[in-house]
Amino acid sequence: MTDPIPPQRVFSPAREEAETAAKQTSSPQTEDPAYRLAFQDMDFLLREDLRPVRFQLELLKPELLLDEAKIASTFVMYGSARIPEPEKADSLIAAAATDHQRLIAERLKAKSHYYDEARKLARIASKTAPDPDGWRHFVVCSGGGPSIMEAANRGAIETGAETIGLNIVLPHEQLPNPYLTPHLSFQFHYFALRKMHFLLRARAVAVFPGGFGTFDEAFELLTLIQTGKVAPLPIVFFGREFWDRVVNFQALVDEGVVSAADLDLFSFVETAEEAWDIVCRHYEERDGKPVC
Repeated sequence: MTDPIPPQRVFSPAREEAETAAKQTSSPQTEDPAYRLAFQDMDFLLREDLRPVRFQLELLKPELLLDEAKIASTFVMYGSARIPEPEKADSLIAAAATDHQRLIAERLKAKSHYYDEARKLARIASKTAPDPDGWRHFVVCSGGGPSIMEAANRGAIETGAETIGLNIVLPHEQLPNPYLTPHLSFQFHYFALRKMHFLLRARAVAVFPGGFGTFDEAFELLTLIQTGKVAPLPIVFFGREFWDRVVNFQALVDEGVVSAADLDLFSFVETAEEAWDIVCRHYEERDGKPVC
């Protein structure tokens, strides 16, 4: 006798059960927090004991949604949240109330052309065609905030491509920039999980002038490659003058705390075209065929 085909689902879907629970008759028992379904009980989910579960959820949610969007790889762009676009740079100088503020504003204006380079690089990367199975590559991904991050998402959206933002809850409000694709705009509580998602699909990384956050993201990536935790990938630092001023890379070699070969993990560039050429040459040399 042939066994009957088992049903696809034995238990009722969680959504259906939640709707049923919401219709239950009110009583002292049903109104007590203990009676709530665990996955609908925010007080329970936010307990200290549940931190491992929240880690898992924050890892899983973007992973599932990016898979559903058929995003195979990304071009990650790190950079300052303070560098203005060129059209707005003069207003910073005009608003300066002291000589020191004016000096800072002038230095930010001098770096404002990197806004345009990030925007241009995003436009170039976003023109990459999907593979035969429909999976998309070099999808532009930023931290979702203003300035260089905004420029990256803006350049992508200008080509008609979708673009990713990985925002994070901060004490001061940081809304997603308006150029993010809404269903690819994510918010994180844990910096560690956000940084993991930056790299899970990264096929190339551009690092523009920035502060502590940019340093954190860029140097963690260099450490992961240096220690063999992440396979080598193209990393381009925009603005050699800036980076040589704020980090003495050669001194790290001279002091013996990194090897000379570690400085080959990244390249310095000034333009979007230079950066894209490095990315394309990396994969052509690795795979023996053009990918761009």
